[in-house]
Amino acid sequence: MLKYHRLWVAAGWLLIGLVVYLSLVRNPPAPLTFENSDKLEHAFAYATLSFWFCHIYVTAWSRALVIIALVGMGVGLEYVQGWTGYRSFDVMDMLADSVGVLLGWILVLTPLGRLLAYVESRVAR
Repeated sequence: MLKYHRLWVAAGWLLIGLVVYLSLVRNPPAPLTFENSDKLEHAFAYATLSFWFCHIYVTAWSRALVIIALVGMGVGLEYVQGWTGYRSFDVMDMLADSVGVLLGWILVLTPLGRLLAYVESRVAR
């Protein structure tokens, strides 16, 4: 278990809040401007969330719950966007979110999956 578990969880919830805000704001920033670039932004956002929370919750069961919850969040936010009247519902965004979640999970299985533990070991010095 990570020494600063509560800090990492709080930071993760801030990331979720940012994704929810950017998903529902009327005119979100668009750092990429090529056609369908929003799909890459969706995948990156959800890969980041998955990568972050799979660092914190390390058992297979808890990671499965993280993956299910994040995919559900992506699907749910798409429906909410469709209801806003100023954002649009897009099944391809749901797919991009889900691909991002899986990419984040895969990345945490690599040596990058020790990132938060490494940060903690450097801070403790």
